[in-house]
Amino acid sequence: MTALEDVRRPDFFLVASSANAPVVPIELPVVAVVVPAYRASTTVASVIASVPGFVRHVVVVNDGSADATSQVVRDVRDPRVDLVELEQNQGVGAAVMAGYQRAAALGAEVIAKMDADGQMDPDHLLTLITPIVIGRADYTKGNRFLHERELRSMPGRRRFGNAGLSFMTKLASGYWDIFDPTNGYTAIHASLVPLLGEAPIGKRYFFESSMLLRLSLLRGVVRDVYIPARYPKGATSQLSESRAALQFPWRLLRGFVRRIVLQYFVRDFTAVSLYLVFGLLLGMFGAIWGVWHWALASQAGVAATTGTVMLAVLPIIVGVQLLLQALTLDIQNVPTEPVHANVRLVTADHAQVKRP
Repeated sequence: MTALEDVRRPDFFLVASSANAPVVPIELPVVAVVVPAYRASTTVASVIASVPGFVRHVVVVNDGSADATSQVVRDVRDPRVDLVELEQNQGVGAAVMAGYQRAAALGAEVIAKMDADGQMDPDHLLTLITPIVIGRADYTKGNRFLHERELRSMPGRRRFGNAGLSFMTKLASGYWDIFDPTNGYTAIHASLVPLLGEAPIGKRYFFESSMLLRLSLLRGVVRDVYIPARYPKGATSQLSESRAALQFPWRLLRGFVRRIVLQYFVRDFTAVSLYLVFGLLLGMFGAIWGVWHWALASQAGVAATTGTVMLAVLPIIVGVQLLLQALTLDIQNVPTEPVHANVRLVTADHAQVKRP
């Protein structure tokens, strides 16, 4: 585990690569925090005040609020604050993307996202960005379930739903080592923001999951960081469980198909590609053969022969085995090398490359 502790200067922190390694001071890059705000006039000022001193820019995005959110932000006496106003409410995803672009334009190198309702503890912000700062990740996200305490405090229905959603997100994105995909406490290296500008990223509650889908196509490294849940008085989750159950699976299925096609048939052709092709063909052949001959046998009133049954069962068994092998190789293919060092060479228009 990475060991961190505060030092006197807010732009430095101490890091050790292992328990017995010497502690070395590392200078923090330019860090920005994006705060998407919608009808947050009663909470946004306290969230801004809680942002740690090592953060250079606090970009507040008013997502078409009809209340006094913008005026409250203007009244905050903090030179770090930069207000972005969207004329119409577009959803948290659109607000965050607008904040990302503004923070990148301000020169931020690492951009974190904190909601305006106070549910994200700023004391964990340094822990959240550390894997990016030390070059071990392109994107980090909170995980509320790395300790049993959070699991015990959560209703069983919520745990079951989160487990199911996490598995579908793992399958769709290829990030098999992450959990809690809808956690909104995230950080990203700013060099990846230009590559996300034209991506089909969800504008509302599917935003966090769609970010993972997009990052998987970029082969970005994503890390989970343990951050316990914090629920201020009166705060409630705006993500409906029924809405997630109805909308997320179809979007994740589309993301899964898109990833598989691009990763294993367009950009590369590996053993996974062969296993998928032959596994699907054998499985479909066995299923179609079996159903067809079962129907013929039923109409004739006779039992199917052993050979006919085996011609149906054997391809299905082999096909399933090939698909399981493809899944195993896909799990082993999780990105491990951060891409932001190379992505920084590419300009925002994706057309010019700067050479050192």
